[in-house]
Amino acid sequence: MAKRDYYEVLGVPKTATADEVKQAFRRLAKKHHPDLNKDDAKGAEERFKEISEAYEVLADEDKRKLYDQYGHSGVEQRVWGGGGFDWSRFSHYGDIEDLFGQDLFRSFFGMGGRSGGSARQGQDLFAEVEVTLEEVLKGGRRQLRVPHSTTCRACKGTGAEGGKRVTCATCRGSGQLRKVQTRGYSQFISITTCTACRGAGSVAATPCPECGGAGKQEVVSTLTVEIPKGAYEGLRLRLAGKGQAGGPGVPSGNLYIGLRVRPDDRFHREGNDLVVDVPLNVYTAILGGETTLDTLDGGTTLTIPAGTQTHTLFKMKARGLPDPETHRRGDLYARVIVVTPRNLSAEERRTLESLAKSGQPKPR
Repeated sequence: MAKRDYYEVLGVPKTATADEVKQAFRRLAKKHHPDLNKDDAKGAEERFKEISEAYEVLADEDKRKLYDQYGHSGVEQRVWGGGGFDWSRFSHYGDIEDLFGQDLFRSFFGMGGRSGGSARQGQDLFAEVEVTLEEVLKGGRRQLRVPHSTTCRACKGTGAEGGKRVTCATCRGSGQLRKVQTRGYSQFISITTCTACRGAGSVAATPCPECGGAGKQEVVSTLTVEIPKGAYEGLRLRLAGKGQAGGPGVPSGNLYIGLRVRPDDRFHREGNDLVVDVPLNVYTAILGGETTLDTLDGGTTLTIPAGTQTHTLFKMKARGLPDPETHRRGDLYARVIVVTPRNLSAEERRTLESLAKSGQPKPR
């Protein structure tokens, strides 16, 4: 079954602001939470997952741009795994915790223990690379400088000098802060992630001097990007583990590279085929002959039969672009454009006038 449009799922227009997206999500999440819909828990669970998936994309500025440009294929990394909710991919979990309380949220998705907010997979990064038709034909490599965070080597991501951490005094190692409010005969318990240790349950005994206790350092890496043969506009390349650093013992995010094909004034691309316009003087069109044209493989000669009309297409097999899967090349179509001369010499004019008269039908 095809996925519904994410804007349709949340009931917002494509021009919706970040606040409007968030408000729509909070309203729908409360309405469709399975624990509030006991009569249709399974259906509510599916709706809740669909709502959360839509919000995961539209609440993230980079993912939303990719979705607006390429649709679902632009954000093909899945928010929902085969075994249920994928905690490592859902960066906006705090919004749902605010709605229902942390214990309810985590029990619904089958996640026991502490919040572990610092143990989430690192964030994904997105970049764009422009390629030429020559690179589409032959493939190639590009060097890309990417600023990102990496795990601090000195403390191995713990944020503590020598890796020594102690129990958080604020939450006493639970990673959570509980707040109880009494209203009449009822008690309301709010559970939030500990702000002191960020849910880890421990803090650095002495902050690492290399990273200041962050456990991460900002670096600029030079990465090699392989441009595949037959690349097309919107193709996404994935460099695993080249995104932002994760928490201790947790993998880094990925780097996603979107390819743009630079427009080429010589050729018009139609799938794996190319079309090139070839100016042709009127005399060669009438009498026949040869003309030269550019291809991605270099210049070549095209034979023109006598009486060729303007916009006639000549097919040149296997002179187009390769298929991204089979690498079999498409064709090149040369479209001749007959050019009418503007400045004639006196002799050319007399010759053409004579031909025009001889071509007139004779009276009966």
